[in-house]
Amino acid sequence: MIFGFGAIIGSFLNVCIARIPHGASIVRPPSHCPGCKSPIAWYDNIPLLSYLALGGRCRSCQTRISPVYPAVEVLTGALAIALWGRLGPTLAFAGYFAFAAALVTITFIDLDHQIIPDVISLPGIGVGLAVSFVSPLVRPQDALLGVLVGGGSLLLVAWLYEKLRGQEGMGGGDIKLLAMIGAFLGWQSIFVTVMVASLVGSIIGVALMLYQRADTRLAIPFGPFLAGGALVYLFFGERILAGYFN
Repeated sequence: MIFGFGAIIGSFLNVCIARIPHGASIVRPPSHCPGCKSPIAWYDNIPLLSYLALGGRCRSCQTRISPVYPAVEVLTGALAIALWGRLGPTLAFAGYFAFAAALVTITFIDLDHQIIPDVISLPGIGVGLAVSFVSPLVRPQDALLGVLVGGGSLLLVAWLYEKLRGQEGMGGGDIKLLAMIGAFLGWQSIFVTVMVASLVGSIIGVALMLYQRADTRLAIPFGPFLAGGALVYLFFGERILAGYFN
């Protein structure tokens, strides 16, 4: 049941991923095929099952449906299960599931368009601070400090990079995203989040540069790696920090 709930939310996230970068409404028009624009019937809009039943194609025009759609639904459903197991039926579960859903949305938007919409990250900071009052994972003062440390640290890195290299190395969206992560997870999360993001991002970045025969000016979105680092901390952060300091 929890997976099904998460998959339904994932279906809505697909709408957000497709429309928010273009400034379109996420409510109207109703879901439709991007190829023939035909409205999608409710029985063709059941998460995962409809995709499998239709063979990954539109019923009307047979346009292939991107596998990203079911992937987002599976990922969101899996995160719902993981968070339910960690937090149970609490207000904190609702808050951190909203956080995870925001990270999924940001990840796929950043991969496609290399932008992190303020309409997600800025309200997310406020939601994160509010969740800290019911969270067993972070105290309100740590959440507030997390906003300052998260946003401030990346702002400093971006400023130093631009001064040394004479070009922008990190967008403002990444700075606001890390501030949102700090609001939900506290200042203690920043170290693990940035280290995991930098390590994985460096490995994938070098691989892409070798594959594309590009240089260090190759633009790679950092938001997905920050989102991944935040999820690593959310589920394993306490053990990582304990192991590090021991």
